[in-house]
Amino acid sequence: MSYKTILVAVDLGETSADVVRKASAMATTYGAQLHVLHAVEPLSITYGGDIPMDFSSIQDEIYQQADEQLDRFCAELGITEAQRHLVVGRPENEIPETAKALEADLIVVGSHARFGLAVLLGSTADGVLHGAACDVLAIRVKRPD
Repeated sequence: MSYKTILVAVDLGETSADVVRKASAMATTYGAQLHVLHAVEPLSITYGGDIPMDFSSIQDEIYQQADEQLDRFCAELGITEAQRHLVVGRPENEIPETAKALEADLIVVGSHARFGLAVLLGSTADGVLHGAACDVLAIRVKRPD
């Protein structure tokens, strides 16, 4: 199977560059286009919907900071602006939706080594795997010590 469009989802943490490098190597091997996605989780989901507060200005600030961080991250790795995607929503939902919109045939995500089925089932990688209409590759990354 040959991949034409690869979407790599990153959390912009310390292991993200390793995941993108591996996905980029695959894109080069297959002659595929590489896209990078970061999902900003809405504060209403993160902190619960029952808090009667307006989070819009805080959410806007978080989005702006994530946009700047994604731009710096991608620029350092040579990812063009057209191949950078920043969305607001739950990553396990937004990653498959963006892949569908891009007609990606492979999603690449980083996955920390975890133990126990209960921990695995709660992971973003597992959520993406079950929601994606294309292949999903989880790259094992080590947490910084």
